[in-house]
Amino acid sequence: MPATLSSFNPIYFVLLAGSRPGIDPLAQAAGVPTKALVPVAGRPMLDRVARTLVEYGAVAGVVILSQQGEAGLAIDPQTRWLADHPKIRFVESGQGISQSLLDLIDGGQITLPAIVTTADNVLMDGRVIDAFLARLDRRADVAVAMVERRTLMAAYPQSRRTWLKFRGGWWSGANLFWLGSERARGALALWRTVEQDRKKGWKILSVFGPALLLGAGLRLLTIHAAISRAGKRLGLAAQIVPLPIAEACIDADKPEDIVLIERILAEREI
Repeated sequence: MPATLSSFNPIYFVLLAGSRPGIDPLAQAAGVPTKALVPVAGRPMLDRVARTLVEYGAVAGVVILSQQGEAGLAIDPQTRWLADHPKIRFVESGQGISQSLLDLIDGGQITLPAIVTTADNVLMDGRVIDAFLARLDRRADVAVAMVERRTLMAAYPQSRRTWLKFRGGWWSGANLFWLGSERARGALALWRTVEQDRKKGWKILSVFGPALLLGAGLRLLTIHAAISRAGKRLGLAAQIVPLPIAEACIDADKPEDIVLIERILAEREI
């Protein structure tokens, strides 16, 4: 059954604001200690995304998950407010994203259902979250928001994304993830085994067996059929949530992304 905003109790959001191993080129170029503090249109990424979440009507709380914790992220004049906000909590991440999310659930620091997003998801706003929830099946144990290539290319043909190619369309992630029930633990445990290869769609599909990998590789399956089959192998209901908003899959990964994002933000203010 499709979800609407009024059908949910307040939801926890987990905001991933950690660092990958090595030096982040965006952070290095901006002269800041971590990517989440890279300024976009004059404000740190983390400040923009956190404000979107705490101002969203259905938020129970926001957990900011990172290696740096409060001491490393609330040091910028524009992020100091995070340390004092009653709905925001900093939690230091452990070994990888999936294990850290499992630790949050096990430790009672979030309750399910919950939504996970990232600090570089700068263009996410209430409209994007609304679109995600409106198209979400509440029976899903896990769900992933994605944008089809034609949607993005129609609006921003210069944007370069990583595409997963399936029958009927090419898809890019929108950095919004639904953890709907305790059965989501199975997906998180599996994700832990492929986390370092998250940009390689074939590597992720391979853990579900050769039939699914071959079906996707030969474009015999739609992305919806593939995620449904993958979920069934884990004993859970999994869903792709297609978003009709091009900006939803434009995150700040590269310098050219920031240029485009700043242009979009400027146009929104006109």
